[in-house]
Amino acid sequence: MRVIIPIIVILAWISLRGAVFVVNEAEQVIITQFGKPVGDPITTPGLKLKTPFIQKAHRFDKRFLEWDGDVNEVPTKDKRFIWVDTYARWRIADPLLYFQRLRDERGAQTRLDDILDGETRNAIANHDVREVIRSTNRVPESMDLDTDEGTTILAPIETGREAIRAIILAKAQSRTSDLGIEILDVQFKRINYVEDVRRKVYERMIAERRRIADRFRSEGEGEALRIRGEKERELNRIQSEAYKSSQEIVGRADAEATAIYARAYNQSQQSRDFYVFLKTIEAFETTVDAKTTLVLTTDGEFYRFLESSSN
Repeated sequence: MRVIIPIIVILAWISLRGAVFVVNEAEQVIITQFGKPVGDPITTPGLKLKTPFIQKAHRFDKRFLEWDGDVNEVPTKDKRFIWVDTYARWRIADPLLYFQRLRDERGAQTRLDDILDGETRNAIANHDVREVIRSTNRVPESMDLDTDEGTTILAPIETGREAIRAIILAKAQSRTSDLGIEILDVQFKRINYVEDVRRKVYERMIAERRRIADRFRSEGEGEALRIRGEKERELNRIQSEAYKSSQEIVGRADAEATAIYARAYNQSQQSRDFYVFLKTIEAFETTVDAKTTLVLTTDGEFYRFLESSSN
């Protein structure tokens, strides 16, 4: 009797432990009996009961889950190869259907790989590369091409990257609706050219930047020539005006000197004689020197002044 009671207690404790389980806020549970689901999914948290030894609780995450795709080399409609890296967010919308079709998260991730990678390839293969890498038809501010307006002209897009992302999401949601999961969002993590295409793009960008630099350099040299030409014209104008002003000053000075000479000449006879004497002496100094032999007549002005000065 003493042995039976502890055995009964242990069995009761094991049975109670197998019959009671806790569901937390981030979980949802499916109860199976002999491998087959029984009852409705348990989606509310709390203490729950099941038949011990016969029934089993399968727990599934109720939160948003992550799918991170592999980087794939994908061809576009215009035969350009690009690297595409995508990711998605999903959740278990119907745990019973999810359990029946996919069993667990590993199976779901494998199925999502097929669906999302496939829809991404299909969507990109149906569009040109410019549709994949651009979202709008905005006018770039940089002057990469020569136009009358001085802005870049790019080929217009009809769909764009955001619309392609929405197409992938819609197609993937339609394919997962019977799997008990819901794809909440799909995004492009990175889009890049393959090495050969990327090298050609870089070379084209370098050539365009060099062409723009040459154009700016040429415009700068033309502007420098224009400034130097204006400087020369302005310098010549200033010099011409300065020469004109100097000649006017010289003319006014000569006129004033002439007027002074005239006034001096028109004064008294003695002043006039003195003025004439000074002018004669000035002329004498400029015409003869120490080695000059001067022959004068008695009727000449030089002789008359010399004779008068000796007296």
